[in-house]
Amino acid sequence: MTPRARGKKKGRSTRTKRRAATKKAPFTIPDCKRFTGYKPCVSGTTCYKKCVDPDPIGTRILIVNLDAMGNVLVTTSILASLKRKYPISRVYWITLKNAVHLLDGNPYLDRVFLWEPESWMILQQMEFDLVLNVDKSQRSAAFTNSIPASEKLGYGLDRNGVIVPLNPEAGENYLLGLDDHLKFRVNRKTVGQLLCEQFKLGYRRDEYVVNLSPEELAYCEQYKEESGLPAGGKGTRDLIVGFNTGCSELFPNKKMTVDQHVSLIERLSVLSGLRLVLVGGPEDMMRNAEIVRRVGAKVVSTPTTEGVRRGLCYVNLCDVVISGDSFGMHAAVALKKHVIVWFGVSSAAEVDLFDRGIKLVPHGLECSPCWKRECPYALECIQMINLDEIVREVEQVRRKWLT
Repeated sequence: MTPRARGKKKGRSTRTKRRAATKKAPFTIPDCKRFTGYKPCVSGTTCYKKCVDPDPIGTRILIVNLDAMGNVLVTTSILASLKRKYPISRVYWITLKNAVHLLDGNPYLDRVFLWEPESWMILQQMEFDLVLNVDKSQRSAAFTNSIPASEKLGYGLDRNGVIVPLNPEAGENYLLGLDDHLKFRVNRKTVGQLLCEQFKLGYRRDEYVVNLSPEELAYCEQYKEESGLPAGGKGTRDLIVGFNTGCSELFPNKKMTVDQHVSLIERLSVLSGLRLVLVGGPEDMMRNAEIVRRVGAKVVSTPTTEGVRRGLCYVNLCDVVISGDSFGMHAAVALKKHVIVWFGVSSAAEVDLFDRGIKLVPHGLECSPCWKRECPYALECIQMINLDEIVREVEQVRRKWLT
């Protein structure tokens, strides 16, 4: 054998040995939530050989929720029940850009995905034990169909593009969207209860899950100091009453008129032991400015364009929140405020205030609720809001607060 031939043989033998060594090398993908395959979970360890702090993945769950921000807050109420049923589990959630930060710091969630192509690509390559689709929409249903999973609950899409329930338990909630009589006159279940039943979870009336960070809580106190609002706890300071003045542009008829807000502020401002605050989102900026123009220093107007997390902070300043059925109302419920909420377009039965507040419903009005975006009847349901009852409720809460 020539030296060249021997060299070739030796080279082939070396490469073969290296490949064999690689195949035989000890390597295990840890059953651990923290392992990503990108870098060590704990610096300086070789967790692919031995996991130093295992946190088993367990049941792999994906929640699909691309609905309005208020609906996302309501859906957080199923998380405690989900963890009771699947205590060892990894829970993912995919949602829209405007709602994604509502889930920041949520202790029940392992990862939140933003609704975008990169997330679709990743999730469609993963395998799940359970997918829960909250939304009755073609978009969410089609995406749910595309995810590899052992079980899917909620809604999917059939071959004709029709939204269909994926399990019998989702049937009741499905029919509420098809039958106004059932939805508006018969149903007495809250959305939280309907979701738990739809996903085969035990319902215990669990509350929404929203956590403000230490930085955000510190900001609330700083803002109070800078704006002259009182600090301290119950019985040591004035009661802070917030007005959530607007609502989503999708259903613009959920809000009171500017005149009604001005009238309420004028009436409450003469009572001792109260401080009044305006809160809202970007769509409420001009509306709030007009209210301030008319009532002046009787109210503190908080910023409306600083993002959803700062918006939660401004709601958190308040002890009582007066609102229509909107994201601001759900934020107040999530932050455990006393809520005074009026209904006209939407159904009061579906909302749970968790025994902190009252619901104002226009009695004797056959057209309400209706879920219409335009009203042919001059918004009677809004004109019928009982401002006297709102004042009485604030006075009652104030008396309890100051004693």
